[in-house]
Amino acid sequence: MTAISVMLIVPDAAAAMLWYREALGAVVLWDLGGVAGLEVDGAPFFLHEINPGNPVETSPEHAGVTSARVELFVDDPDAVVGRAVASGATAGSPVEDRQMPWGVHRQGGFRDPFGHVWSVGDRSPLQGHRGG
Repeated sequence: MTAISVMLIVPDAAAAMLWYREALGAVVLWDLGGVAGLEVDGAPFFLHEINPGNPVETSPEHAGVTSARVELFVDDPDAVVGRAVASGATAGSPVEDRQMPWGVHRQGGFRDPFGHVWSVGDRSPLQGHRGG
């Protein structure tokens, strides 16, 4: 089996772990001090503290830009986005129904306190739909 995940670069891994646990209900899989594995609803992701010796290992907050977004598929995107914003995230696109080739996809998003952009939607894109 092949898997893919994302590693988010953050200024303080301990603070980020706490925020993701409180805001997204993340579970810590392991913590090596500065590098950690977490999961949200079975979806793993990883944290790594900024590496001053490697300019590509910096956070969006320090770089001033982000070129990727984290996609999270859950049963209740409204609740996840609401909880994140209530915990200090900046609201992004409102959670709303979006018409897609396979039907309705409910999605919205936020920017976490570390500069990472998240899109949170229902699980409809994971159902093996074939496009045009």
